[in-house]
Amino acid sequence: MVTAYIDGIKVTVPEGTTILQAAKQANIDIPTLCFLERLEPRGSCRVCVVEIEGEKRLSPSCKREIQDGMRIRTNSPRVREARRTIVELLISDHYEDCLSCVKNQECELLALARRLNISTVPFPKSEGSEAEIDETSLALIRDNRKCVLCGRCVRVCREIQTAHAIDFVGRGRDLRVSAWLDQGLGNVMCTNCGQCLQVCPVGAIYERSEIAQVWRAIESPDLFVVVQEAPSVRVGLAEALGLPPGTVVTGKMYAALKRLGFDAVCDTNFAADLTIVEEATELIDRVKNGGTLPMITSCCPGWIKFMEDNYPDLMDHVSTCKSPQQMFGAVAKTYFAKKRGIDPSKIVSVSIMPCTAKKFEKEREEMKDSGQRDVDFVLTTREIARMIQEAGIDFVNLPEEEADPDLGYYTGAGTIFGATGGVMEAALRTAYCYLTGKRPPKLEFEDVRGVEGVKSATININGLEIKVAVAHELGNARKVLDELREGKSPYTFIEIMACPGGCVGGGGQPSNFSLELRSKRAEGLYEDDLHSKERMSHENPAIQRLYSEFLGEPGSELAHKLLHTHYHSRTYS
Repeated sequence: MVTAYIDGIKVTVPEGTTILQAAKQANIDIPTLCFLERLEPRGSCRVCVVEIEGEKRLSPSCKREIQDGMRIRTNSPRVREARRTIVELLISDHYEDCLSCVKNQECELLALARRLNISTVPFPKSEGSEAEIDETSLALIRDNRKCVLCGRCVRVCREIQTAHAIDFVGRGRDLRVSAWLDQGLGNVMCTNCGQCLQVCPVGAIYERSEIAQVWRAIESPDLFVVVQEAPSVRVGLAEALGLPPGTVVTGKMYAALKRLGFDAVCDTNFAADLTIVEEATELIDRVKNGGTLPMITSCCPGWIKFMEDNYPDLMDHVSTCKSPQQMFGAVAKTYFAKKRGIDPSKIVSVSIMPCTAKKFEKEREEMKDSGQRDVDFVLTTREIARMIQEAGIDFVNLPEEEADPDLGYYTGAGTIFGATGGVMEAALRTAYCYLTGKRPPKLEFEDVRGVEGVKSATININGLEIKVAVAHELGNARKVLDELREGKSPYTFIEIMACPGGCVGGGGQPSNFSLELRSKRAEGLYEDDLHSKERMSHENPAIQRLYSEFLGEPGSELAHKLLHTHYHSRTYS
């Protein structure tokens, strides 16, 4: 233990503790910009500098460790002046369009300026250039005119996701963040996961918005607009519209969507149940008939792109099932269209997702098995929150409503898809029933829950031992996949989600990189499951009707045509 004094307050902390960490324990708030929990401290922005007695230079508190006897000042005139100058320089080099910026009211640079009492900037302003905007990606847009070179996006891509899609290039005044050889995000090994967007303190990275197109579709008298909402949207939307983290707002969400003018309000949870029925059937077939094992889930488009880029040799291990979003789109333009007597070409399929990679997924060439593009538009949780606010809907006080029963009824197994481990747990519930003809003695498979990077468990199903693994974050996925590539994998079934915490922490959710907060969102989904009338996907009466009226049986020829797909290796020049 070491003892020091911060602003006159005595602090005793373990050796190796940084000044920033020690100050936090003493309830002293040091401003930061480039620092972010879970990422290696870089100390590049210098906003967190402090004055240490006996030293000439100010020191970045995020990197400097406490030493015994140190006397530190976090708020001296010299420190305040240094911070003000740093932020003024950042603002002078920052392209300003605050009124229309996606980070309006959430911008950390603006918050710093307010905190440091900066009202004017004594340095000439940079106007930037349109050439600095990268629009090559189907999911994300990068605007380098607003970049403050904090490096958060680079570090989360490298340290957490291990995708290495972006990095610093150039020197001095030419230093910038860019994709490899300035080719743009759409032309490199970017997974579209959007975690770079989640950590960006300003509006330098944002989703490619389709709000305008969705409004036009809703207003068109010739179109029938069907909307689906992913499991984790029902907790993410609560935060975006001012309710506590983890609040489940399913009924209010349906009501708001109806008021926006969608013709049919359905639910991706229905398709999550459908995915489980198909995926459990596929897993059992592989186990019984010598198929490729372990089988890996395919619900996450960010992970699928990562696999195509980095592990195409393991493609046979990936389930052929489409994601719930794409299954829903295919069913909406076939079964639903036929049931309602609507021309499929007149149906516009809109999905509301916690995920920016879903924008990429719906554009894949494979996703047209309904005869149309299965999903036409994807909105993130943030985007639908903006639409609700734009329409003047008092979300908090909305009465709860129901979804369309044909494609909107879901079980508790469907709703836990939004948390890491949820797909695995839902699949195990149904697989147990399919293999034994009995309900599991306990529906909660708690060993696969939680935010540990890689979780594993051995499940005994009537004497058959199935070893499973769950990984979230692509860096953790890499560990599991390398083990598989080396022929050392002991697993039968593996779930992979690209984002920290699973879909609850997707790139389209309200911005926050805290795993603790993401765990609260997951708790809301598990609570929703606990109070559901049915808690196993195959017990969903709407799914049973879909098979009896249209698909035949799980794994049928028609089910394979509409609900399954294939992937391919990707090469880059």
